[in-house]
Amino acid sequence: MTEAMPGTAGETGAESAVYTHGHHESVLRSHTWRTAANSAAYLIPHLRPGDRVLDVGCGPGTITADLAELVGPKGRVTGVDAAAGVLVQARTTAAERDLRQVEFATADVHALGFPDDSFDVVHAHQVLQHVGDPVAALREMRRVCRPGGVVAARDSDYAAMTWFPELPEMRSWLDLYRRVARSNGGEPDAGRRLRSWAKRAGFTDITSSAGVWCYAEPDELAWWSGLWADRTVSSSYAALAVEGGHTTADRLAEIADGWREWGAHQDAWFMVPHGEVLCRP
Repeated sequence: MTEAMPGTAGETGAESAVYTHGHHESVLRSHTWRTAANSAAYLIPHLRPGDRVLDVGCGPGTITADLAELVGPKGRVTGVDAAAGVLVQARTTAAERDLRQVEFATADVHALGFPDDSFDVVHAHQVLQHVGDPVAALREMRRVCRPGGVVAARDSDYAAMTWFPELPEMRSWLDLYRRVARSNGGEPDAGRRLRSWAKRAGFTDITSSAGVWCYAEPDELAWWSGLWADRTVSSSYAALAVEGGHTTADRLAEIADGWREWGAHQDAWFMVPHGEVLCRP
């Protein structure tokens, strides 16, 4: 997802939110790594052959394609994103895997444009942290999910991220990112709030869980540190950080160097925690 996401004022008090990351190559390097196995394992046991699935904020479509394979040729998966540009890559992903039961469209999570009770499963991965009103977004996801279906959401929690060794630039990165994300109308510590948001959206049958991404092997560390170093100086996030008066280009370059230094450390380790909810309308 990207661009302004109009909606009713939510927890941040903002009426809209800007997608902090954008779709720079360094961002898509991370997004295209995501699969149902590493990013939606909590949902997989609840998928059934023939299910109609809506994947909200689908990005380049790698998770979407996996969901399509899991519900089989008789199922149907619709991937939606606010950014039309990234859907070109999503369609390519599906075509390369010869998945004909997948379609893509632009949509705003606050106003999905589908009839009530259209889907058996409505899924959103790393979306609610970026929207202006996550409670309204969950209500809209609930609206298009049939009774007895599943609304699933998973979001990272930046304040709970942890790593070793502790370099000053890494701590500066985290503090800066959280400031920038909140100034854009989002909530970077969304993972811990998902259950609360789901309850406020009217769900009463909620199963909460947590999952992690952990990077510790040399190739993982090079990949993770490299994409964040590049994202820190070259992505939409970098531009928003400078234009919003949160930092300077020189300071971003120092933080990027810190990422590379950390990633080259022989004992480096990084954990990204995620909150997860499975909600039944």
